Amino acid sequence: MINTSPAPVVGTDGVGPNDIGVVVVTHASAATIEACLFRLLAARDVYRVVVIDNASPDDTVALVEKMAARDPRLTLAANDHNRGFSAGCNQGATAIAQPWIAFVNPDLYVERDTLSRLVEHARARPGAGLLGVEMIDADGVVDPASRRADPSLRGQLMNLGRRDDLYLGRDDAQVLQRVDAVAGALMLMPTGLFVRVGGLDEGYLLHAEDLDLCRRIREGGYEVVVANDLRVVHVRGVSSRARPVWVEWHKHRGLWRYFRRFEAHDVPAPMRGLLFVALWAHFVLQLPRAWSTRA
Repeated sequence: MINTSPAPVVGTDGVGPNDIGVVVVTHASAATIEACLFRLLAARDVYRVVVIDNASPDDTVALVEKMAARDPRLTLAANDHNRGFSAGCNQGATAIAQPWIAFVNPDLYVERDTLSRLVEHARARPGAGLLGVEMIDADGVVDPASRRADPSLRGQLMNLGRRDDLYLGRDDAQVLQRVDAVAGALMLMPTGLFVRVGGLDEGYLLHAEDLDLCRRIREGGYEVVVANDLRVVHVRGVSSRARPVWVEWHKHRGLWRYFRRFEAHDVPAPMRGLLFVALWAHFVLQLPRAWSTRA
């Protein structure tokens, strides 16, 4: 059943019903962070931007500090170690008092009206709990992960690792298309709902935490939708290029955590063991590719 709760109630502190607080979690993001923040600060209805830096080894912190000195809406918290994407998002969310919260990757470039139009879509659609947009790369190629189905380790094993059925494709007949999950590089939702579901699961360091959040949103009776009339550029992979093997490790670790939470109870024990072996064998097979992509 879809929850039809009304839009978030606005308090008496002067915050408007469309105001958005944005959280950006950074790590080695110097190549894109200025362009990302410049667009966010120019966007309609963005009331505050909070950057959580996870111990960047480059100039990310200095660049954000320079921009924050010019715009009081921008604040920075610099962690002394990499807490992970989920923990960084939750940390930033504690500083958001606006009725809407958006999580935006530091290598993603919004248009001036991207977030405000997402809020308009959400307010016009009772039950919309989490919203995303279509993403393209720098060459204009659409990222199929913009519209995803729930992953299944058992299904991937049966399909010999093929993942085509994870991507739902675009339905041009719908402005707001219901999906199982959106790409976590941009997620917007009511702040109150984010708090109600307990935020992101900090057991994921990176990867699969967005799938987990989307699934819990749906299990709570809300819709996850993609706005087919909105498109953003996502450069992708900027923060992960320096440590591709580490990233690959946590990607597989995250998939196993997701499987244990949502799928394992329906899978016989012998099959669970086979899936565990297959998952980590896949990790080993990915190592040559990961080493070859080091920055």
